[in-house]
Amino acid sequence: MKRFKGRSVKFLSEARARVMDMSGTSRRPTLKDIAAETGLSMAAVSYALRGLHGTPETRQRVQDAADRLGYQADPVARALASGRSGSIGVLCASLEDLWQQRVAAALGRELLAPDRNAWIIDSAGDADRQLELAQHLVDHRADAIVVIPIDPAAKAWAEITRQAPVIAIGDALPGAKAKSEVILDNETGVSTALRRLADAGHRDIAVLSPTRRLEVERPAEEIAQRVADVLGLKIRLLQCPHDLAGATAVARALLSGSTRPTGILALADSMAFGVYAASRELGLRIPEDLSLLGYDDQPMSQLLTPPLSTFHWPLDDLVAHVVSRVTSAVDTNRRVRRTTLTPTLIERGSVAAPPH
Repeated sequence: MKRFKGRSVKFLSEARARVMDMSGTSRRPTLKDIAAETGLSMAAVSYALRGLHGTPETRQRVQDAADRLGYQADPVARALASGRSGSIGVLCASLEDLWQQRVAAALGRELLAPDRNAWIIDSAGDADRQLELAQHLVDHRADAIVVIPIDPAAKAWAEITRQAPVIAIGDALPGAKAKSEVILDNETGVSTALRRLADAGHRDIAVLSPTRRLEVERPAEEIAQRVADVLGLKIRLLQCPHDLAGATAVARALLSGSTRPTGILALADSMAFGVYAASRELGLRIPEDLSLLGYDDQPMSQLLTPPLSTFHWPLDDLVAHVVSRVTSAVDTNRRVRRTTLTPTLIERGSVAAPPH
């Protein structure tokens, strides 16, 4: 050990020479170069770069040497050595949905760590494409997949959950063994929304949903039909995109008909924005001519005229639950029981009695 320390200066100068001599080639500095630069073993350097062992001073000395040499960790080598890629896939249903944008941004921040990063991926509302992307993440050795499923009942989820840890947000994956599920209490949200409209006197209500196959994909739509039957409501389930132009077109067609509804429940505030735009075009007033409820309390919903009544979901709690489950799945590979988050109705003035 003493002889090694005595030669550290020589090693340091030789390491600099090797890196400088080969700076014109494609070879990148390695752990061996940093070990020679610092006089530490390669194992000690590896641990220090990952923040696992060593004093703060040693870790800083190693990091400084890595910065000087231009060292960057090889993710493939790291994955082969550790069995982990350091990457978490966050697979959204559609980033046109403002609520999903907020969830993805928050998860991206919270999952960022020295040895971990998040891949934010947009499925663009295509259920089959989402399954292909999930398999792509599996094939590229993502440590875990966080998904807002478009079609939770798809049989392919069973195979995907066998290959990688999956944490579902929003809806459960009934035919698969997800590591955990952070579920939105649509039973409470949809029931409360329809009862609020019914209590105001509405009997003809439209529900705007992002899904294509209403009868099989999302529990929220099944709940809406079931609750409407109990309350004696005439309900129409309509597919609606999240983008403003698309949502406006759907709302325009709905409200231009001879039998337009008196109330609308939009299962995303982004869809409700289209209802505001179409109503303005058609000379309809909210809530005098049309009552409207949103579903995910976007900040800009407070700026509308009148402000949109909608539902607040505890986003901070959701993100905290998901991050803890990702950590548990990656570090211990154990399943964590399901958590259900309940919304709160925020009344702001977009619901009133139907017109006579």
